[in-house]
Amino acid sequence: MRIATWNINSAKARQARLIEWLDRASPDVLCLQETKLSDDAFLELFDEDLFRRGYRVAHHGDGRWNGVAVLSRAGLEDVQRGLPGDPGFPEPEPRAIAATCGGIRVWSLYVPNGRTVDDPHYAYKLAWLAALREVVHAQAPAGPVMTLGDFNIAPTDADVWDIAAFDGATHVTEPERAALGALHDVGLVDVMRARWPVETVYTYWDYRQLCFPKNYGMRIDLALATADVATRARAVWVDRAARKGTGTSDHAPVVVDLDEAPDGDIGPMVPPPSARGAGSRGGSSRAGSGTRRGTGA
Repeated sequence: MRIATWNINSAKARQARLIEWLDRASPDVLCLQETKLSDDAFLELFDEDLFRRGYRVAHHGDGRWNGVAVLSRAGLEDVQRGLPGDPGFPEPEPRAIAATCGGIRVWSLYVPNGRTVDDPHYAYKLAWLAALREVVHAQAPAGPVMTLGDFNIAPTDADVWDIAAFDGATHVTEPERAALGALHDVGLVDVMRARWPVETVYTYWDYRQLCFPKNYGMRIDLALATADVATRARAVWVDRAARKGTGTSDHAPVVVDLDEAPDGDIGPMVPPPSARGAGSRGGSSRAGSGTRRGTGA
C-alpha cells in the first residue's frame, strides 16, 4: 500500500498538477494539507476526478489558509475532523482530519507555523502539538496509526540546509523539537529517518532566491507511524519531480510504500538534486526560514 502526504499550497491553484500526480504516482492514500478550500468547494472541484480514479474523500476546511484532506482507495472509515482538545486560535482551525484506511488510522495534519518565537501563534503551536500527543497516546495502543503532514518542524539540524540561517527562528527551536519528540515517546517512528538515517532529505524549498535548484531546503513534511506500520515500509522517498517546473507547491510529496515497493527502493529524494546543490549546508541567505509563509500558516 502506498501512502503519501503533500502540502499542496492551494488545491485550486494546483488542481491540474494534483490530478497529474495521482495518475503518475498512484497512491492508495494521500493526505493533503493547506487546501485553502471549504468542504463544499473541494468536492465541487475534485469529486468527479477523484471518483473516476477510485478515491473516496474526507475534507476539513473553511476556505481560508488551512484545510486538510484524506483521499483513499483503501477504505475511508470512521472519519474524524479536528483534534479533541484542540486549543484553537482562538477557535479550533481545520488542521487535522483522520480516517481508517486499509486498517491504519491515518491522520492528515497541518501543524501551526508558529510565526516567531515571541508571537502567540508559537504558544498555540506548542499547545496544539500537546493535544496531538494526547490523541496519539490514546489511539496507538488500539492499532496501527500514522500521522502525516506538514509539521512545520525540522527534527534536527541536519534537516535544514544551513542551521545558521535559522538563528532565532521558529521550526528549529528546542521546545518545538521537544514537542515532536513527545510523539516519539508515545510510540511514533519517523519512517524517513528509520529508512534513511543520515542522508540529506528535504521536503520544502522556499520560492525565493533559487532555493530549489540550489537545494536550500528543509525537511518539515513528516510521516510518523507506530512500529507495526514502520516495520512494513519497503521504500520511503520524496518526489522532487512534483516540485519542478512552474505553478508548483513549495512542498514535495513524501511517499511511503508498505509491504512492497512498486518502483523499487528508490529514495530518499527522487530524482536526486543536482551536484551543485546536493547536501549543501553553506551560505548566508535566510530564505526558507521559519517566517516563510506569513501570518496565516
